Amino acid sequence: MARAIRVSKTGGPEVMEYVDVEVGDPGPGEVRIRHAAVGLNFIDVYFRTGLYPQPLPNGLGQEAAGTIEAVGDGVTAFKVGDRVAYAGRPNGAYAEERVMPAEILVKLPDSISFDTAAAMMLQGMTVQYLLRQTYPVKAGDTILLHAAAGGIGLIACQWARALGATVIGTVSSDEKAALAARHGCTHVINYKTENFVERVKEITEGRGVQVVYDAIGRDTFIGSLDCLRPRGMMVSFGNASGPVAPFGVSELASRGSLFLTRPSLGNYTATREDLDATAADLFAMVESGQLSIEINQRYALKDVGQAHADLEARKTTGSTILIP
Repeated sequence: MARAIRVSKTGGPEVMEYVDVEVGDPGPGEVRIRHAAVGLNFIDVYFRTGLYPQPLPNGLGQEAAGTIEAVGDGVTAFKVGDRVAYAGRPNGAYAEERVMPAEILVKLPDSISFDTAAAMMLQGMTVQYLLRQTYPVKAGDTILLHAAAGGIGLIACQWARALGATVIGTVSSDEKAALAARHGCTHVINYKTENFVERVKEITEGRGVQVVYDAIGRDTFIGSLDCLRPRGMMVSFGNASGPVAPFGVSELASRGSLFLTRPSLGNYTATREDLDATAADLFAMVESGQLSIEINQRYALKDVGQAHADLEARKTTGSTILIP
């Protein structure tokens, strides 16, 4: 038996139960992993609340790192004792051990710790596809990044700086502003005290930015469109404030023939080739020292309810991990 978090209904943090589960042996194409560290991400909240539906009862969590304890038939790329990490479905990372498909695993370099891997796989690979594939950021670009002091935000600030971009970031406090600035955010806007649309126009001398990366959703969506220059790209990849309300596509034309995309990590890592390339790019950035992964909160797995409450209350910065 192992301990894990299970949910049998949607709702607040209180619906997560810390229970004993039977893990069992891996089937064909599967492995059994003992987790050393588990990542906490806002997508976990979406599944817990039902914004993203899943069959219930079920687990939560899409990111972890640990050691392979058993392999099923047909698994040739991994062996017992391998250090591995992953990000993506199926849900169930909030556990001491789990059986899962080998196809979403990547081998973890010895130079990267389990804690760092659990803190960066989902967020780091998300930043990779956002900055290197969805809109390939290049030197001289000016980008707008919401939640610049969050886990994705701090990684994106550093990565965009390494690419030679000017980063405009939004945050909710002066403390978060200082944190984002230390990680490469060129201009930091506290949206609690400043109008971010007006400030972006001021910073860019009325031109607007080439791309907006927006994981906030409802509260920032229209304002984000207003920050773009003609033919700019709006990348909406999250709903922290709630889903975006329906709007007419003519809104894109009236603002200068804008582009809009709603990407997800799964589509960018759907093949083994894409997954390995995305992870390798992330690992290389970390190993080179160009990316520093900020783990600013650690919780015991049994205290995941508090972790979710703090995340939703915007009390966290950088990455958060759970220790089984």
